Amino acid sequence: MTQTKSSAALAINLPPTLTLTVTREQFIELAIANRELQLERTATGELIVNPPTGGETGIINSEIGGQIWLWNCQTKLGAAYSSSTGFDLPNRAIRSPDASWVRQERWDALTPEQKEGFAPISPDFVVELRSKSDNMKPLRDKMKEYMDNQVRLGWLIDRKNRKVEIYRLNREVEVLDNPATLSGEDVLPGFVLDLAEVWA
Repeated sequence: MTQTKSSAALAINLPPTLTLTVTREQFIELAIANRELQLERTATGELIVNPPTGGETGIINSEIGGQIWLWNCQTKLGAAYSSSTGFDLPNRAIRSPDASWVRQERWDALTPEQKEGFAPISPDFVVELRSKSDNMKPLRDKMKEYMDNQVRLGWLIDRKNRKVEIYRLNREVEVLDNPATLSGEDVLPGFVLDLAEVWA
């Protein structure tokens, strides 16, 4: 990605009825010019501007990401990513899960240039965390999109209702009510997410 010169950024409020579409190249320019924003792009080119998370959600995101990071440091099986990482999915959407992980051999197969930008790869594993103000439908649509793009395992954690929706490649969604832990199954072998702090 090349840095572009720009004047001072302007904040704008987009009404919910307005849809902006951008090409992949325009999206990359926007992302470079607005590094403080979490931007996503749908497969049809719609620009999504995600507001910063609140304090509670930020703490929980760090807790989940920290547990994944620690497991990954111990096993050295892949690469763990924070919520600021964007992936260029096969359907041409650019998405940023709240936490994600990619097997090492898949990550190593990318070129240095691909690793530097929005990596053209679907994570093996993703997590989306619902904040209290989030509507479930867009989150469920995003999880379905991950599965359609060959993500192997995904967790949609709904703190408001203390439920977890587990998405697995080519399988029905499983809903768990107030689980204490979540297993990484065969995707993240040996990983168990402790949900005590998530539900606290």
